[in-house]
Amino acid sequence: MSLEVGIVGLPGAGKSTLFAALTGSAPESYGTAHVGMASIADGRLQQVAAVIGSPKATPATIRVVDLPGTTTAQLGAARSADALVAVVKDEADIESLQLELIVADRDHVERRLEKVRKDAKSGDPTLKQEVGELERLLAHAEAGRPLREYDGALPSELEPLTTKELVAVVNGPGGVDLKLEAELAELPPEEAAAFRDGQPSALEDLVRRLRESLDLVTFFTANENEARAWTLRRGSTALDAAATIHTDMARGFIRCEVVGWSDLVEAGSRAEASRRGLQRLEGKGYVVADGDVLTIRFNV
Repeated sequence: MSLEVGIVGLPGAGKSTLFAALTGSAPESYGTAHVGMASIADGRLQQVAAVIGSPKATPATIRVVDLPGTTTAQLGAARSADALVAVVKDEADIESLQLELIVADRDHVERRLEKVRKDAKSGDPTLKQEVGELERLLAHAEAGRPLREYDGALPSELEPLTTKELVAVVNGPGGVDLKLEAELAELPPEEAAAFRDGQPSALEDLVRRLRESLDLVTFFTANENEARAWTLRRGSTALDAAATIHTDMARGFIRCEVVGWSDLVEAGSRAEASRRGLQRLEGKGYVVADGDVLTIRFNV
C-alpha cells in the first residue's frame, strides 16, 4: 500500500497547484477531493536495475489527496492519510489552518459521542466507558488543543487529524514557487532537469521531509522484468514488506534473501554478492533496513 498524504490549506493557498506539481496532472473539477499518484525519486533504484538487468524501474509512490476545503466534511477525506501537507503563505496561515483542524476534530468527536451515547443505552459497559472518554476528549478539543496533546488513549475509530504529522510548504517568496514546479511537471524529465541546471526539485525536499517525519525506509525488489522501490515504516519486518508487495506473498511467506543495495552494486551481481557472503537468508521477523534488496520466497 502506498504512503498517503492529504494536502490541506486555506482558500487560494495553492493546494491544487501543489497537487499538479506532485502528480503531473491538473485537478479536473473544483469542490471535490482530487486523488493522484506521485513518484518518489531515488537514484539507487536505477543502479539496482542495472545490476540485475531489469528493463523497467518503478519508483515508490505517494498517494496524494487534494482536499477541497477546510470544513469538517471536506477534511474527512484526509482521516486515512499517513501525514498532512499544509500549503501556506506565511506563519499566520499555519496557525489558522491548525485551528481549522482542531475544529474538525472537535466536530468529529462530537458526532462519535452522539452515536455512542445512543448505543450505550443498551447497557453495554464498554460503550458507557467510551462515552466518558469521548466527553473528556471533547472538552480537550473545545479548549482549542490538538488531540496529539491528549494524555489518554484515543478510540481507534476516530482517526483524528491533529495527531498526524503536519509538513508545511510555503508557497511564494522565501518558499517554493509551486506554479513553476507545476509547469515543470508537465515537461519531459530531461527538459525539466535541464531547466533546473542541476538543481534538485523543490518537491524532492518535501518528499525528504515526509520520509523523515514518518520515519520511512525504502527497500527494493528486482528481477529480469522489473526493479521496484517500496516504502515501509522503520522497524517493519520482512513479513510487512511481503504484505506491502502482495497479501498472497505474506500469507505464503517462506524466507527472504537480503542484500544491501550498495553491496549488490559493488559486487556486480547477486551471484557474486552471495559468493562474497554479502547476501543472507532471513525469516519473517527480520527488520528491514533502508536500502535492502529483498527476494521473498513464498508458496500459496
